[in-house]
Amino acid sequence: MAADLQAHDAPAREPGNVESHRRKGLIPEGSTYLAVGIALLGIALTLGPILYLILGGLRTQGDLASNPTGLPDPVQWQNYWEILSGSLFWRQLLNSTVVAVATTAAVVLFGTMAAYPLSRYTFKGRELIFVVFTTGLMFPLTVAVLPLYLLLRDLHISGLWGLVIPQIAFALPVTIIILRPFIAALPKELEEASFMDGISRIGFFWRMLLPLARPAMVTVGVLAFIGSWNAYLLPLLLLTGDPSGMTLPLGVTTFQGQHSAATTMIMAYTSLAMLPALAFFLLMERRIVDGLTGAVKG
Repeated sequence: MAADLQAHDAPAREPGNVESHRRKGLIPEGSTYLAVGIALLGIALTLGPILYLILGGLRTQGDLASNPTGLPDPVQWQNYWEILSGSLFWRQLLNSTVVAVATTAAVVLFGTMAAYPLSRYTFKGRELIFVVFTTGLMFPLTVAVLPLYLLLRDLHISGLWGLVIPQIAFALPVTIIILRPFIAALPKELEEASFMDGISRIGFFWRMLLPLARPAMVTVGVLAFIGSWNAYLLPLLLLTGDPSGMTLPLGVTTFQGQHSAATTMIMAYTSLAMLPALAFFLLMERRIVDGLTGAVKG
């Protein structure tokens, strides 16, 4: 019976029979056009502001004032060249990269070390510890930023490291939530065979677990990197004074205050500050999906 149903349904899935089924009314006539229209609308809403910023940086101030919605006429690269030829942008780019890389490395390492015993071993208080981590999602940084700032000041922690430590703490809950089911889904027979070969628990963690959990680690690493790169509120409190010591999101705000009359320069600076994170996310998009899919299956 099941075989007959599958044989009956198989031709409906063949590309050659789509048109015939559409004529018979089995496939809605306008469904494809509606789906394409919705997709194009989503693309326009997503890419429209980005393209407007990038093209705005290629315009003169007079051209933008006379024709705000038009294309650059003439196209000129002076705004981008002036920003890239100076040292301020590159210094802020370096600061953002250092903070994001340090945060990502610590989040991935500590998150994996915490998720390993919480997913592979049974001990008293395990679920309570996991609940403590998950409750971290209930307290966003905006709620705790002022007490956190006072604590860091009393501990004499400032500068870029003052950003890294809190960002690690606030990124660990979601990291552990993603990693725990992924690690739990790994075959226990592999772990038992490793112990029989004389490998310790620490050896299994470094030599076996980390390579097997790489897809999920890449996922949480990308999320931590993007979150750290786009952080604004904490840098606003900790990084004051010299603009060369700021990260890019805060540097964009400072640049806007210094060049409030040069709208095209602001658009160019914002575009350059946005492109590194956007390019990184697009390159790692498939790995994010693979890691989350593994976590859901686990």
